[in-house]
Amino acid sequence: MESLGISNCYDVIDLTYKEVLSMILSVTVPTTGEYKDNKEENRFKLLYMLTNSFTVIDAGHTGVVVRLGKVSDNVLNEGFHFKLPIITNIVKIDNRVLKTEVESNSASKDLQSISSKVSVNYRVNTNSSASIYKNVGQGFETVIVNPAIQECMKSVASKYTAEELITKRAIVSSEMEKEISQKINPCGLNIEVFNIINFEFSKEFSKAIEAKQTAQQQALKAEQDLARIKVEASQTVEKAKAESEAYQLKNQQLTDKVIMMEFVEKWDGKFPTVTSGGSALFDMSSFISSNGLKDDKKGK
Repeated sequence: MESLGISNCYDVIDLTYKEVLSMILSVTVPTTGEYKDNKEENRFKLLYMLTNSFTVIDAGHTGVVVRLGKVSDNVLNEGFHFKLPIITNIVKIDNRVLKTEVESNSASKDLQSISSKVSVNYRVNTNSSASIYKNVGQGFETVIVNPAIQECMKSVASKYTAEELITKRAIVSSEMEKEISQKINPCGLNIEVFNIINFEFSKEFSKAIEAKQTAQQQALKAEQDLARIKVEASQTVEKAKAESEAYQLKNQQLTDKVIMMEFVEKWDGKFPTVTSGGSALFDMSSFISSNGLKDDKKGK
C-alpha cells in the first residue's frame, strides 16, 4: 500500500503510518483461524478498505480533509486522491458560481414601504473552502450570504426616496453590490453578478406616480400644442402680409387703361341685350370713343 502513496495522507497524524495501518487491520481483519472460517466476510472487509482508500474531487469542487474530526488546512483539488479509510473523511465544497434570490421589505428615505427582490451570483474561493467549512459548515448561503444581502438592501434603500430608487436604479444597484461585497468577502465569498429584479411600492404611491406622469405628459402636450399654434399663427400672419403686399402692388399697377384693355380683350363684340327704360343698360360708346382705347386698338 505504501507504493500507492497512501502514507502521504498521514503527515498530520501523530501516529506513524505503520501504527495506523496496524490499528485498522486489527479492527477490520480477523485472525488467521477466523479468516479460514469466514472467507466471504474477510473479502468484503478487504474490499471495503480498498474502495474507501481513495476519493475523486469533481470539477469545480474542492475537498476539505477531515481527520478524526479535525479539519486540515490542506484542501484537495480536482482529481483522484488517496485517503486513509475510517480515519479520514473528505467533504466536498462547491466552488462553482452559485445563485441566490432574496426578497426584502424596507422603507425609503421618504418613508415609503418597498418590497424588493434581488439576484446574486457568487462563488466560494478555493483557498477559503477549509475555513468556511470549519467556521460555518456547508450552509454558508443561509448563514452568511442571505442575511448580508437583506441587511444591505435595507441600508441602501433608506438613503434614497422612493422616486430616486426608480430614477437612480443603476446607482442603487452598484451601491448594494458594494456593501454586500464588503460583508461577505472577508468570509471567502465573492460576488460575480448582482441584479435588482424588482421594486414594488404601495398602491397609493404607485397611483401618485402614475398621476404625476400623466400630468407631466399633459403639460408636455400643452407646450407642444402652444408651440404649434404659435407657428401656425406666425405662418398665417406672414401669409396675410404677403397677400397684402401683393394686393398693394397689384393696385398700384391697376389703372383704368389696364382695366379697359382687359375688358376689350375678353369682349366678344356684342352689346348686352338687357335694357332699362328704353335705353341700353350699359353705355359702351363712351368707352369705345375713348381716344386712348382707339389708339390701343389701332396699335394692335
